[in-house]
Amino acid sequence: MIVAHTDVVGSLLRPPELLKARDELDANRITHADFKAIEDRAVNEAIALQEDAGLEIVTDGEMRRLSFQSQMTEAVDGFGEFDIDAFLWGEWHGDESVGDWNLKRPKNLGVVSKLKRKRYLSAEEFTYLRSHTTRIPKITLPSPSLWTNFWSAEHSAATYPTVDSFLADVVDILREEIAELIRLGASYIQLDAPHYPLLLDRKTRTFYEAQGWTLDQWLEVDNAVIGDVPDVTFGFHL
Repeated sequence: MIVAHTDVVGSLLRPPELLKARDELDANRITHADFKAIEDRAVNEAIALQEDAGLEIVTDGEMRRLSFQSQMTEAVDGFGEFDIDAFLWGEWHGDESVGDWNLKRPKNLGVVSKLKRKRYLSAEEFTYLRSHTTRIPKITLPSPSLWTNFWSAEHSAATYPTVDSFLADVVDILREEIAELIRLGASYIQLDAPHYPLLLDRKTRTFYEAQGWTLDQWLEVDNAVIGDVPDVTFGFHL
């Protein structure tokens, strides 16, 4: 008998109520407490959906995030100007109903000062998830090399002369995050690296290599984040 292992990548579609609430919070039309109640309800529904499907491993659907990687920019100072376009730029190709789509890289994108963590990235997400499920809670974090996109020779070189020096601080922040998650009881942590398959595209690969970061170095920073931690499963999202 073959038993298949299944769990969600991490993110689920945010319900319209939550999307509307985020807009209303940004416009100061609802309070943080009102928004938190709506956000918690969305997380609860995401957990129930996975449990009802029989999954042994569940996430919170990443309902609390603007993007799957945005908890880093929200929890850490130094990234400069950014919005959702910072995570979506590039050439994307869809089916006939969507078509091809191109979004230019934001002109002001780039880390501008020394990274400084204001709070843990996902500790609150994990503790809420852990307390609302009897299944194995999985938390997701961005691969450090994903942040190569946020290094700019124009905007970042005064603080981080090379992308290597910038990613070294990203690695340190993620290592501290993992240590805190493990302290809180996390046993399944996923690193999100959906940019790796995109390297098959020549234009995308050329951009990243032009940042001064060879492809051979990428897995080195992932290994540095993971370290040698016993009794914890690490997954990869490609």
